[in-house]
Amino acid sequence: MTAANGAKYGLRDIPGGIWALGFVSLLMDVSSEMIHALLPIYLVTVLGTSTLTVGIIEGIAEATASITKIFSGALSDWLGKRKFLAALGYGLAAFTKPIFPLAPSVSWLVAARFIDRVGKGIRGAPRDALIADIAPAHIRGASFGLRQSLDTVGAFLGPLLAIALMWLTAENFTAVFWVAVIPAFLAFGLILFAVKEPPRPAALRKVRAPLSLRELARLGSFYWFVVGIATIFTLARFSEAFLILRAQSVGLPIFLVPAVMVVMNVVYALSAYPAGILSDRYDRTTVLMVGIVLLIAADLVGSQPIFRA
Repeated sequence: MTAANGAKYGLRDIPGGIWALGFVSLLMDVSSEMIHALLPIYLVTVLGTSTLTVGIIEGIAEATASITKIFSGALSDWLGKRKFLAALGYGLAAFTKPIFPLAPSVSWLVAARFIDRVGKGIRGAPRDALIADIAPAHIRGASFGLRQSLDTVGAFLGPLLAIALMWLTAENFTAVFWVAVIPAFLAFGLILFAVKEPPRPAALRKVRAPLSLRELARLGSFYWFVVGIATIFTLARFSEAFLILRAQSVGLPIFLVPAVMVVMNVVYALSAYPAGILSDRYDRTTVLMVGIVLLIAADLVGSQPIFRA
């Protein structure tokens, strides 16, 4: 592989800290997706929750994660401590996981889902900033791509394990939820002991008010353009919980419903790292626009059976 400056590099050149963060993401996604691939079906078929309620739960959960990211990213700039906040987010998610098999009612599951997404919001921005701090500039795109690919490997291994365990346990949701606790705590342990935060450069300007108008203005117009585009396309996306419910409604056996997530995330995992490499070699705006066009096409194709149902 060749960087934009002409230097050769490969997977071995990516720092160990990036690999460690990638496997942290992989393990946590195995845990989360084992639960999330089954949770909509569990809520509807076992607890008798309506599809509307599932949508409200998912909306609140994702909004919570998105809002929390703003403040956790700013806090990591103010403290200058990325790993602490990332580990806090992963720890919060890990200690929430036992609530899912123990929950006696929908309200407990809603609370667990909410706290889990708070953990995701806390860890997301500091973890990405930590990747940027660790990765050499000429392979930063590849480093982000590798972390995302490993994350997405976990996102399809989780539903695969859920399928296997649902079959082995005769569709025992609680047993599967308990198994999902194990990789979550492995992820928490890995970030605590295998990830080292590089020292903050002395010349780096310390930011005491990251969310002030003065600091936000320093980000530039192009940054806000990208944020605006991302916001619009995020609003246009629908929750994956509805894909799971759709699969069950058209007759897919309950233990095979997570296969929807497997297929989606296999494609995601195979494309994330190559996309990162392309962003190192070519114009990143062009690569981003190609991704947006593909998202539009996917939403148009995916919406057809939903509207006809």
